[in-house]
Amino acid sequence: MSRPVPAPTPLTRPFWDAARRGDLVVPHCPTCGLRFFVPEPACPGCLARDWRYVPSAGRGTVYSVTVVHRAPGPGFDTPFALAVVDLDDGGTLLSHVDAGDLDGVIIGLRVRVDFRPLTDEIMLPYFVPDAGD
Repeated sequence: MSRPVPAPTPLTRPFWDAARRGDLVVPHCPTCGLRFFVPEPACPGCLARDWRYVPSAGRGTVYSVTVVHRAPGPGFDTPFALAVVDLDDGGTLLSHVDAGDLDGVIIGLRVRVDFRPLTDEIMLPYFVPDAGD
């Protein structure tokens, strides 16, 4: 059985469209300035409903990490590193981190986004070590 495929909704379609182009976007609230993820109908900081997706450079730091040894469902290859990534330009994402070696995924690791195809339509954001520019 294959891995579950995200089903874009009107709320999340701009995120998935950007990911398919290889761009990372995150919700941003112009009322309070908060960048957040996951997309919600209202800003979790101030409840304003007029938030917009804005580009993210896709670089950040691993804030927390765990190695998953038991698949959360069919179609997941284990083990894998699952991390909370603090984005440099604001917000956090929960994502896979692929450093080649699970022991290399540590708190404080600098990472950058790297999109990987799940289907022809869905590209998933992964993170990989960032060697800098």
